[in-house]
Amino acid sequence: MAQVIYGNQFQGGLVRIPPSKSAAHRQVLCAALSRGKCTLSHVDMSEDIQATVAAVEALGAKVSFDEAAATLTLDAANLGRQNAAIDCRESGSTLRFLIPIAAALGVSARFVGRGRLPERPLGVYGELLPAHGVEFRSQGGLPLELSGKLKSGVYRMPGNVSSQFVTGLLFALPLLEGDSEIVLTSPLESKGYVALTLSILREYGVTAQETPQGWHIPGGQRYTPHNCQVEGDWSQAAFFLCMAALSPTGAPVAIQGLDAASLQGDKACVELFRQFGLPVSWEGGVLTARNPRAREPFGGLRGITIDAAQIPDMVPALSVCAALSQGETRILNAQRLRLKESDRLAAMAEAISGLGGRAQAAADDARAANALELGRIAERPHEVEQRLARLHLGQALRGDPHCLEHDGDGAGLRVAVVHGERDALALLVDAQHDELARPYLLRDLGRAHRHARHLGIQRFHSFDGIHASPTLLVSETKAAPNCGAASCKDAG
Repeated sequence: MAQVIYGNQFQGGLVRIPPSKSAAHRQVLCAALSRGKCTLSHVDMSEDIQATVAAVEALGAKVSFDEAAATLTLDAANLGRQNAAIDCRESGSTLRFLIPIAAALGVSARFVGRGRLPERPLGVYGELLPAHGVEFRSQGGLPLELSGKLKSGVYRMPGNVSSQFVTGLLFALPLLEGDSEIVLTSPLESKGYVALTLSILREYGVTAQETPQGWHIPGGQRYTPHNCQVEGDWSQAAFFLCMAALSPTGAPVAIQGLDAASLQGDKACVELFRQFGLPVSWEGGVLTARNPRAREPFGGLRGITIDAAQIPDMVPALSVCAALSQGETRILNAQRLRLKESDRLAAMAEAISGLGGRAQAAADDARAANALELGRIAERPHEVEQRLARLHLGQALRGDPHCLEHDGDGAGLRVAVVHGERDALALLVDAQHDELARPYLLRDLGRAHRHARHLGIQRFHSFDGIHASPTLLVSETKAAPNCGAASCKDAG
């Protein structure tokens, strides 16, 4: 039994970053398309990855997961059933990657999803696939039914839609008999994700040649079985860099498990935090960050201008750093955040404004002005999902105990943060899905201690004198990273 304390007494430390979901999706699909036996190591079976694994199983692959070794084994010799029902849950990657793959395999498939996924746009596929031999039946979202077999040819599409559409076609078109072209009619956004796709395709023996407007994809290619280790997740690293930037004492943060040569676009967070004023460096393969000016006004941080077109998932972590930096930060080209699991652009502006900062979400950008004191508000519930929950944990480093109380649905995510002088909170974290879960907001300290024992929490931090900092007590069943990473299992 171990406890993790979040608050503004952050001490820093060392954390091993979880595996990248972006890389894991791609590795699972390439392994399945190899029609052989592949072993993937350093795999975290988050809900999105579970959705992709279930999808390849629906297509005929056999999959087993060794939780203790974090190893996934796929045998896809029988890939390509005639009919498949694919539940994508809330995973946009699963949906947009699997649609053209199913079409290329000639599978009659029905796609369903949950949460906001049925509302997310499929317009590009609705135009392209029927023009290339596939019957596409949808009312604009999910459920979606496909039949027929995809044909090679020229695929024209805008580059400013989700790069997931490009990646889906890059997976599927090499399987077709003839050569194909992807022609972009506008500049590509999220280039890093496409570069990651092309890199992983090469690992499995599949190539696509870049052209001035897109890619030429030779047909008749075969995916070669390949064992691999899933690389660490740069998008999650940004939240720990944010903690280093906002630490009121300049506590150091060291991050293991990242690839300095990674093609993940979110690696750009390193340079952006440097622009804010946070020194970041590599020491023996470990990314380290410490703010030596933490005790100065605004922690020595200064507002910057950020183009989010290539790094939309970085905006939550960057926005909370911006809210506590001197001057104004402008985050441009962030409009696609409105189409995520929640409207992240509006939610971030609301959260920062509600905590005492100044934030404005315009049609295509977000502005955040500095605020030295966050958190002096009345409680107000609103929807929240995983990345936004982490945003508020970052804000707690410089906040006071008057914080938001959240009650969100999404993927079963519920978050509560303490407010008031004598309130107590047990906030449980599910490591398997890397999501915060099940809040217990306890007004009476005696009841808090009794409830903690009921939950299996052996030691309970006293919240007397909570005026000093907002404190989150987290129970888990295995050792926690010593920097307080959110990686605990639900003990309830």
